[in-house]
Amino acid sequence: MRKIVTAMSVSLDGFMEGPGGEIDWHMVDDELHTHFNEHLGTMSAFMNGRVSYELMEGFWPAADADPANPKPVAEFAAIWRDTPKFVYSRTLDHVGPNATLVRDVVPEEIAELKARPGGNMTVGGAGLVASFQRHDLIDEYHLYVHPLVLGAGKPLLPPGAAFDLELTETRVFGNGVVLLRYRRPR
Repeated sequence: MRKIVTAMSVSLDGFMEGPGGEIDWHMVDDELHTHFNEHLGTMSAFMNGRVSYELMEGFWPAADADPANPKPVAEFAAIWRDTPKFVYSRTLDHVGPNATLVRDVVPEEIAELKARPGGNMTVGGAGLVASFQRHDLIDEYHLYVHPLVLGAGKPLLPPGAAFDLELTETRVFGNGVVLLRYRRPR
């Protein structure tokens, strides 16, 4: 059975976004971006909320057309274009190529997706991750802890969230980012 994986960058104090929704504090260098490409390139689908989808779709489809972009950035452009996407939104009327618009997170529909053949699927976007958490749909958490403290922002875990995780991998990148990979014991 396929798994639902979230790969999220967080500050040392546990925020996914700064107080104004900023993510410009992410310390993504070529080493980390190459790792992201290797990891995300194995996914059979990207599941995004509207905000993260629009952010991604606004840049990645043509990122390899700009010769100034580093090699890992150009490589991810093809991964983004080629990987099917599920976009969860109640406000969008349409989505771009290789994307399916979904109105609500329905646990039974997610269970059907997971039962299909293929690789794991990744879920991204603060609001969508929170919705998947509420329904206990995330099987693995890949947390990229950046060595900085934001002091405020949108937390990875909502207040009151409580569940067990099992550590399966750690990795330290040259820029000080630490991967903590956990799975939900089922």
